Amino acid sequence: MIDYIKGTITQVNPTSIILEAGGIGYFINISVTSFSKLEGKSEYKILVHEIIREDSHQLFGFADSEERDVFRLLISVTGVGANTARMMLSSLSPSEIEKAIAGSDVNILKSIKGIGLKTAQRIIVDLKDKLGKQAGGGEIFAFADNISREEALSALVMLGFAKNAVTKVLDKIVREEKDLTVEDLIKRALKNL
Repeated sequence: MIDYIKGTITQVNPTSIILEAGGIGYFINISVTSFSKLEGKSEYKILVHEIIREDSHQLFGFADSEERDVFRLLISVTGVGANTARMMLSSLSPSEIEKAIAGSDVNILKSIKGIGLKTAQRIIVDLKDKLGKQAGGGEIFAFADNISREEALSALVMLGFAKNAVTKVLDKIVREEKDLTVEDLIKRALKNL
């Protein structure tokens, strides 16, 4: 899997760039958000997500890791493909998408071309728990904190606990204290299950 490509931008437009690295020109799909950060630059290290299918090999590029993280979360939702996720990131910033999901704001997501009511609801249902919210602050947790939570959730479900019960307990624990290791999360959850 390619993580990033560093090279010379030979062509840039609002939906794609051609980045030359090692004598090879890579066609990379981008969002308007990334375009605004890349415009006028000649050299760049662009973060990449590649999608390999039987009939195509596509590269999607991002000016920063927050945008790529949100893109990867969006394409994990059933019915949201790479081009739909790119359209969403062209319409809203990554933080606006995160806030809309965390706040269950269906109307903001529906305002994006190609996103209907059912898709907007599915995005919120599937991603709200992955994003999480801090108590009171309303700010989005860092993605690293979610990895610990997901690992703890997986471990507890494997131990035989119901996923819904574990999710509620872990969410409560993470709201109270966000910088816990996987082991600490599991220990605290076991006391509350």
